Amino acid sequence: MLYECLLLLTLWFVAGFVVVGILPAAEYGVGRALFQAYLLVVAGIYFVWCWRRGGQTLAMKTWRIRLVGTQGQPVSLRQSWLRFSLASLGALALGAGFLWALLDRDGQFLHDRLAGTRLVALTPLDVPKTCHGDAAEDRQG
Repeated sequence: MLYECLLLLTLWFVAGFVVVGILPAAEYGVGRALFQAYLLVVAGIYFVWCWRRGGQTLAMKTWRIRLVGTQGQPVSLRQSWLRFSLASLGALALGAGFLWALLDRDGQFLHDRLAGTRLVALTPLDVPKTCHGDAAEDRQG
């Protein structure tokens, strides 16, 4: 989760830099609210795009975790946006949606339970090899 937060912080930094010239009064009032909403949308687009494009963000690839539907199918656009929205609300509620996993019989987060999604751990056989790994193995074998 820390790795995901660092990636998200970097994304927000770049996205914020792009908008600073357009919204110079983003320090207070309506400008600040619009800027925060913009950053939330940017985060949503990042997560939904990654989940729809293979079920994994960069951090999820690192930890070999994939988001799938309850039957193991790829997540839909609706499920992705619903999961992101519910996870955001759960985070705003002092992490209540994440703490839910401690009580859930399957260890699922509340947003996964409500969105009809689940996280699955991948085995090394599930993870595709990189081009560099294939070339190195070809030379050796």
